Amino acid sequence: MTRRFHPLLSLALAGGLLLVPAPAILSQTLGPGAEVLAQKPTGAVLLTITGPVAGQAVPVTLHLDQAMLAALPQASFTTTTIWTEGPQTFTGVPLSALLAATGMTGRAILARAINDYSVEIPVEPWPAEGPIVAYLRNGKPMSVREKGPLWIVYPYDARSDYRSEVIYSRSIWQLDRLELKP
Repeated sequence: MTRRFHPLLSLALAGGLLLVPAPAILSQTLGPGAEVLAQKPTGAVLLTITGPVAGQAVPVTLHLDQAMLAALPQASFTTTTIWTEGPQTFTGVPLSALLAATGMTGRAILARAINDYSVEIPVEPWPAEGPIVAYLRNGKPMSVREKGPLWIVYPYDARSDYRSEVIYSRSIWQLDRLELKP
């Protein structure tokens, strides 16, 4: 039996190119949590992130599970929302910390939900009380029915500018994909 290589792999080997997997690329980034993202998920993938990384010719794609998200820098806050009753406590990864850990760059994030709803969020220097990719609400994982498993949430009560139609439209629930746009 003859073993056949994938045509692109054969071309890469013949041309002397070294194909570096995404985890190896990320281990060279300086963002806090990069070592977490260099691992492979062991649980169900909750979030896929794609984007350009400096020095790489093609975009990098990462897959994160619950444990990987929990191992990244964390933030929690209690706030009211227009979609829930009473104050809610959200825990997750600050969007700024997530981007720093990936080493990805871009002018905007295209956030997509399970049902393909999407919204563009400009990449900006978010304040310390900025948006998070929440995976816990009131200390418990969120089901799809409860707007989970991931929800981009802002601390709406912390700043009046977070209580606007623009910010509400960026508060995408049932999030499953982020794509950095150049």
